[in-house]
Amino acid sequence: GMGSGPDTSGLATLYVGDLHTDVNEAVLQEKFMPFGAIAMIHVCRDSVTRRSLGYAYVNYYSRSDAQQALEKLNYTEIRGRACRIMWNRKERGKAVGNPEANIFVKNLDPSVDSRALYDTFNMFGNIISCKVSLDGNGMSRGYGFVQYESEDAAKQAIERVNGQEIGGRQVYVGPFIKRDKHEDKQGGDVSVHVRNIPPDWDDEKVVALFRDFGDIVFSLVLNDSRSDRRYGFVNFKESEAAAKAIEALHGKDLRTDEERAAMEQEEAAKKEKEAAPGDEEKAGEEEKKEGEGGEGEEKEKEEKEEKEEK
Repeated sequence: GMGSGPDTSGLATLYVGDLHTDVNEAVLQEKFMPFGAIAMIHVCRDSVTRRSLGYAYVNYYSRSDAQQALEKLNYTEIRGRACRIMWNRKERGKAVGNPEANIFVKNLDPSVDSRALYDTFNMFGNIISCKVSLDGNGMSRGYGFVQYESEDAAKQAIERVNGQEIGGRQVYVGPFIKRDKHEDKQGGDVSVHVRNIPPDWDDEKVVALFRDFGDIVFSLVLNDSRSDRRYGFVNFKESEAAAKAIEALHGKDLRTDEERAAMEQEEAAKKEKEAAPGDEEKAGEEEKKEGEGGEGEEKEKEEKEEKEEK
């Protein structure tokens, strides 16, 4: 109908994300044209400022042309930035975001980028989306996500790659468990978000602290590259265990007396300067977004756009 934007029902549509805001339709046309006839390209823009939102849709007449473009152009640079391409949701049919098919990879060497991650994990099955998380300066945070079409591919990848070396570093590969409101079937959240982990603690020490409360399914400690702070997630088998851990440990001071004295001095000095939101809040937010493999941002923006176009 009128308000729903252009009709792309018969076309093969690619989502192209992580774009520099300068990238417009003409730039994409040039990049995607060699693979076949293009029906239409649409860069998604802010309705008020008309500034690019950093993603676009490229519609080919033929699915095999689109497939080729996806394989050849994914993670290649457009205006100095690696783009991320995936099938638009309607093209994926039943492959739409099965949470069991998402994996999390950490302890990545800084040289491993999204393309290298893709090349490593591609052999286990079709990848919908794959991304190394970057900080504000475009540097790797040392972890990433792979979203497969099938659960089976994800299982294989975990079995075969966990504990192996990539780029000279032993990596951890495990299921990515998204913290989700709809997962309250057990009657509560099983995931505990841990902040302000002492910088000198390794994963084992964090897990040891939480193990008293129940069986841990998955745990993850991340370094926030913008500060010395570390944060992480501990997922318990049972929601009661998570609740108990939160009750016992939330706000618990784990510092020695000397550390406490030193930190209090630091805090006092910092307070005079401080007005900005904490890094780990940003990291936590980023974590939520990243975990969607682009799916969430794509959906939100699409919905927003549909509203705007009406």
